[in-house]
Amino acid sequence: MVFEALDRLGSRADRILMYPEDWDTEISDGKDRNSQLLVIAREYYNVRLLPIKVQKFEKDSPILNIHEGRTWDESVTKFLTFNQTQYSRILHLDSDITLFAHLDDLFLLPASPVAMMRAHWNLPDQHLLTSMLILLEPSEIETQRLMSAARSKSRNRNDYDMEILNNLYKDSAMVLPHRQYGLLSGEFRLRQHEKYLGNDFDEWDPDRALREASLVHFSDWPIPKPWIMWPRNLLHEEMPKCTVNPGSDAEEGCRDREVWLELYNDFRKRRKDICALLSVPAPDWPPKNRGNGTG
Repeated sequence: MVFEALDRLGSRADRILMYPEDWDTEISDGKDRNSQLLVIAREYYNVRLLPIKVQKFEKDSPILNIHEGRTWDESVTKFLTFNQTQYSRILHLDSDITLFAHLDDLFLLPASPVAMMRAHWNLPDQHLLTSMLILLEPSEIETQRLMSAARSKSRNRNDYDMEILNNLYKDSAMVLPHRQYGLLSGEFRLRQHEKYLGNDFDEWDPDRALREASLVHFSDWPIPKPWIMWPRNLLHEEMPKCTVNPGSDAEEGCRDREVWLELYNDFRKRRKDICALLSVPAPDWPPKNRGNGTG
């Protein structure tokens, strides 16, 4: 879906998809959806397919073999992007986004080994970088640094890709503006927007926020990702509330809710139209544990 958007929006940059090496592009039957989607990406959206070995690290040790009952982190697989040295610059995007612009302008920024955004939702208490979007300059040396950090015996068992990137680049990365590249879907569920706006005097306007944004990242804990249906009682509890008489027949000021619902409906419709995939059935509610990072 990201590649379809880049193509539709007129991006001129090469497109790369790294996928598990145990997948292939030989369509065995009508149910072989992984192979079908790889072929669609290659043939329709000019995507270069790169089979890779998924990097799996046990969260409390550098052991790479899978053992029953142990927890494994695959988030560091994105570090393999740093090893694509045939390119001078690469923009790494998460898949749980909707693009509104092609983002080619980022490649014109001044040189920097890594450019990322601040995790604005943690400000001002923490000045952390977020790994939802990474503009990077491929380098064998940087790849080795990142993989060494992932394998390190001193690595905290709760350190994922975002923590490792912060350990290495928090004081040296170029910082990108989050109001253009870091809008979260969860922002429309908040009553206070100072952290996103960066001040306490700008007035929040959901339509203006969308106009300014080049993308929106789906992050709405405890609501699942947009390819998963909502549990029935979860939607009522967690969707954006109206600002006037919420929950009553006379409620007004519901634009945040309208925008938020449209973002999810649009994602699901495009997933069905482009990928021919229906939404995953809703999980049990309430969930047991919160995931790491932005969600």
